Order: sequence, then C-alpha cells, then structure tokens
Amino acid sequence: MSFDRSIKIAPSILAADFANFGAECAAIEAQGADWVHVDVMDGHFVPNITFGPATCAAIRPHIKGVMDVHLMIAPVDPYIEAFAKAGADLITAHVEAGPHIHRTLQAIRGAGAKAGVALNPGTPASAVSELLDNVDLVCVMTVNPGFGGQKFIDMTAKIRSLREMIGDRPVHIEIDGGVDPVTAPMVANAGADVLVAGSAVFRGGSVRNPAPYGENIRAIREAAAGTYV
Repeated sequence: MSFDRSIKIAPSILAADFANFGAECAAIEAQGADWVHVDVMDGHFVPNITFGPATCAAIRPHIKGVMDVHLMIAPVDPYIEAFAKAGADLITAHVEAGPHIHRTLQAIRGAGAKAGVALNPGTPASAVSELLDNVDLVCVMTVNPGFGGQKFIDMTAKIRSLREMIGDRPVHIEIDGGVDPVTAPMVANAGADVLVAGSAVFRGGSVRNPAPYGENIRAIREAAAGTYV
C-alpha cells in the first residue's frame, strides 16, 4: 500500500448486493475501483448493524487491492486484532468512539495494519492535531454515520484545515458520505484524495451487468480530477 495523493475511488460495499459480496468486490475492482471500503457498524456507536471480521475474512480473497475497513463501533480496541487477521489493510477508528484514540491507533499499527482516524461532522479538525504523526489516513465524515444514501454535508473548510495541518506527512484525507460527481470536485479541491462512494457507484449496475459501476467510478474520478490542485 504505497502512498500517493492521486484521486482514489473506494466504493462502499454497504451499497452492494449482500448476497454476492465476493463477486461485487471483484466487479468493482475490475471496473476501476482503487480500494474496497467496508463500513462496520455495531448498533451502538451508530444506529445500524452491518458486518464483522468474518465478513472481511470472507471477501478478502476476492479483493486484489486495498481493503479499507471503517470501524463505526465502540469500544474499538477489543476488535482490532480480529479485523487485522481478517485481512484489513487499513483500519479506521473514530476519535469519538473512546477516550484513548492514541492507544487505539498504536494498537492498529501494532496489529500490522495502516491506521486511520475518522471525524464526525460535529467534530473539529483540531481533534486530530496531536495524532497526525500516528496515522496514515484521516477520514472526514460528510454525513452523520450510520446509514448509506444520506445527503452530503459540506465539510470543505474542515478538509482544507486538515490538509494544511498534514503538510508533507504521508497521510491520506478520505471523504465518506454523499460523494458523487457533484460533490467530488468540492472535496478534491479542498485537499481530499480518497473518495468513498456507495450508491453513487453501485447505482444502475449488478454483478451480471457491471459496466455501470465503471461508468459511475469514471464519472466521480473525472469530476474530482477536473478541479484538483
């Protein structure tokens, strides 16, 4: 998982066909996805329940590239090792999920994965100012976490602040929530380089008809690249 700031599209399998996860992961990669984003929800930290380590382990053989696991759970620490063993390349925890986020990030790296930290819309960029030497990615939530398909919340000022804070550190800025060809240029221009998209990627396609996935991915990538500086 080498570092670069080119635009990366990370489709969220929350919007995929749950009965065909392996085939869906293979299809989106074949259609141009850079990463595969797995939204893990516990019904406690967020009002929904999705996947666990067993699902990650099951889809791992079907993913050639980066498996990006976003833990919307609390507590986080007891589950880090299981997700790392399941094949997560990158594990992201929320700064709001517990009192010791620094320890959590150390544990993620100690388990052999890249470490990410996520910020809810109501949490300022300054919440991660002391963590930037301990992370590989900062995820800016542009919806309140818990469900797919929500309306985009404009966090461009926060993204710009983070980009300035990060400086020349090899740290990605990921955007999660409401990303589509309209919002992609906004966040890319502010400094984001990893764009998570669920319904905007999977809309109109299927495992049997994956071409729309590629069209959707290209549309988001081209829109983002058009204004990226």
